[in-house]
Amino acid sequence: MSPEYSIDGDYFRSGEIEGSIASAFMQGGGFDGDQLGKAPIIGICNSWSELNPCNASLDKVAQSVSEGIIAAGGVPVEFPTISIHEQINNPSSLMLRNLMAMDVEEMITKSPIDGVVLLNGCDKTVPAQLMGAISGGKPMISISAGPRSVSTCGGKISTIHNLWGKKEERQKGEVSDEEWKEFTSKIIPDRGTCNVMGTASTMSGIVEALGFSLPGTAFLPAASEARLRAAEQTGRMAVEMTTEGRTPDTVVNDESLENAFRAVCALGGSSNAVIHLEAIAGRLGSRLGLDSFREWSSTTPHLVSVIPSGVHQLDEFSEAGGMPLVFKRLASSMNLDSRLVTGESWKDVIEKVSDTDSTVVRPKDNPVSDQGGLAILQGSLAPDGAVFKRSAVPKEFWTVNGPAVVFDGLADMENRINDPDLDVSGDSILVLRGMGPVGGPGMPEAAKIPIPKKLWDQGVRNMLRISDGRMSGTADGAVVLHVTPEAAVGGPLAFVRDGDIIDFDAEAGSLELQVDQAELEQRDQQFVKTRKPSRGYEWLYSNHVTQADRGADLDFLVHESLKSKLD
Repeated sequence: MSPEYSIDGDYFRSGEIEGSIASAFMQGGGFDGDQLGKAPIIGICNSWSELNPCNASLDKVAQSVSEGIIAAGGVPVEFPTISIHEQINNPSSLMLRNLMAMDVEEMITKSPIDGVVLLNGCDKTVPAQLMGAISGGKPMISISAGPRSVSTCGGKISTIHNLWGKKEERQKGEVSDEEWKEFTSKIIPDRGTCNVMGTASTMSGIVEALGFSLPGTAFLPAASEARLRAAEQTGRMAVEMTTEGRTPDTVVNDESLENAFRAVCALGGSSNAVIHLEAIAGRLGSRLGLDSFREWSSTTPHLVSVIPSGVHQLDEFSEAGGMPLVFKRLASSMNLDSRLVTGESWKDVIEKVSDTDSTVVRPKDNPVSDQGGLAILQGSLAPDGAVFKRSAVPKEFWTVNGPAVVFDGLADMENRINDPDLDVSGDSILVLRGMGPVGGPGMPEAAKIPIPKKLWDQGVRNMLRISDGRMSGTADGAVVLHVTPEAAVGGPLAFVRDGDIIDFDAEAGSLELQVDQAELEQRDQQFVKTRKPSRGYEWLYSNHVTQADRGADLDFLVHESLKSKLD
């Protein structure tokens, strides 16, 4: 997509009076006026922030990128954007993803730069930068902060995945104040993104699969010298690709989007990837859709055995070969002619990869599972789709039929979930609604409903839960996510009542509400839509956000070719 108004480095090179004045200001900031007038100007779009520990190492990454740009004959100019963190920003970082994408697009298009390096990390900062840069249209390449180290708690190696079980034990009164303080003081040992195959790692893998980062760099540890070397090489590549005009539309297309989702399936990656990939596709004028997601998931094996959908650590996956090895193992299913920002194809990349005997990345004929980690659902309860991360769930929970126990929003759930009089049994299906793009707002990662205390005390540790919200990619559990349309806009989830029978089948890809249509229509007449905010960005978001099946982007930011197709 070509922005309506965009400037580049010619602003300094043109010899026009306004450009020379701008150059004077830059010289006041320490830049060489002659260099500005002749060299490629490469922006470094940095999401570093002290309010985002996952991205807090990007200051060092930026320095290495800058060194690479200078070595290749370019001029690096670093600029900040807003930075969002899933656990720190409330009510949801997904709501701010679109604001960050706008920030990135405007800074790219309205600044006199020829190309840009994207520095990201925490899960929503990756798609936000990618969406903004694709819409911006200038040559771009990305490198993430990388995953943090694992920690040691109570003499055992721990990752962020261990947090969710410990949190539930704490909520049930099984962890003392002192034990909780000790645990939380160690679980995040240093800077960097989550150290499992959560959303941040999945999204970095997607960026690499799409061709927007150097191959083999997505999963390098945050604290490693290897990541800093990759950053320097990324800076060099930014100058080369800018000089040769490798804009986003010359790299990504429908074939590379398919590669990206197949890679997610092979990784056992985060369910959030479905939303983000659809949003990225929307910036290109494409729609992936339920049918494509379902087909790709059913024909792509789960190969990577990494927590939470496996037994290995993330650094073991990186050492085993990372994304290039995944592409090599999946070669017959991938579009290997798809190109990268380096100018080479994936076929060129995997020819240089040694296909070692790895237990982390399983061979295609001996996969973790013969189907991808994500099941795409549809049915009367989710006409426009839902997602189930089957790779992180025992098969006994892949097919469930039972009565609903309904919670209207977080406050209702928190008030009643541990009530000893709650009418719930081990056969129940917990439903949490009002958590979608509008209702949340912003689809908070709260869909993993805690096990009711009365069941917990009976030894129940997993059961089917359904929501129009999201779940952290670092978590596991039998949770149906992203039910669309959401309850807040009148989707069928809004009409579910306690005791209604729900039929769920992950293998068949179905999610059905066993309630007579006439009864549903009667309930529909009593429905009152969620009241929307009255001011600020939250008002803009609530009035223009699309549903999860369209990527939860803002309707006025999607590609022009798709705007007429939005409901």
